[in-house]
Amino acid sequence: MQVQFDDLRLLRHPTTKAIVRLPLSKPGLAHGLAMEWDSLTSAQDATKQHKVPLMSLVCRALDIAADDAADTTSMPPIRTEIVTRLLHCLDTDALLCWAPAPPDPKVDENGYLSKLNDAGYSLRELQEESARRTVKYLTSCVWPNLPIVPVLDEYSIIPRKQPEVTRQVIQGWITNLDPWELAALETATYAGKSLLVAAHLIVEWSEGGAGVFMPTPEQYAGPLAPPRFDAEAAARATSIEVTWQTANWGEVEDTHDVDHEDVRRKMGSAVLLVSGTNAPGIWRGEDV
Repeated sequence: MQVQFDDLRLLRHPTTKAIVRLPLSKPGLAHGLAMEWDSLTSAQDATKQHKVPLMSLVCRALDIAADDAADTTSMPPIRTEIVTRLLHCLDTDALLCWAPAPPDPKVDENGYLSKLNDAGYSLRELQEESARRTVKYLTSCVWPNLPIVPVLDEYSIIPRKQPEVTRQVIQGWITNLDPWELAALETATYAGKSLLVAAHLIVEWSEGGAGVFMPTPEQYAGPLAPPRFDAEAAARATSIEVTWQTANWGEVEDTHDVDHEDVRRKMGSAVLLVSGTNAPGIWRGEDV
């Protein structure tokens, strides 16, 4: 599929000048690219990466694909670099960095009663629940029974690595992603500082090999089916502490509000990159 402008010119890669070709199964991505270019007000805007973020992400996927095709005898350089960096992110995954557990909330001498949200939960409890849902999903549907542990001990500032078997399995999974999935995983991981949340998002929406095939429609359809883990859910899961702190202390204008939208834009772009009409349907399992 080619993206064509009104004057019949074709969209081209800014570096290689090759025509940008998208899989026919990704009309949503094509429409997103067209809307992005339609919003530009000058030719100079097209040279600014922050003005065409979706185009930059598509070109990243195309560069990975070209690098894969050029080096079939070993691990391609771009893929090697991405896998190495993402494994570093696993060691400091934001989803697994939790606040210290508060003492008995009935004891008010340290003011912990004022540090509960309206529903009566502490920051630590919210973080643990968010991590439980994503980790349970991944270790049920993607990496069965793989041990995943918190990266910070109580009151420690030095992160600990995941078990070696966990690192090896996740490294193998990342290595085998197709270029669209790998580019999406990269941008979603950096956006939320969480490889696990990014993996959850990619698996939920991918039409490629990372997608989880459902056994029967009854397991994912109907009123009792769990909601899709979408860009908004991914952004919330990676912003629990920021949301908590701004609720208590206020928001910094042009900082927290900008970050809030930027994370959602990047997560949404990742979904556009991997989703498509070939998606077989997703099985999300029970109670995840």
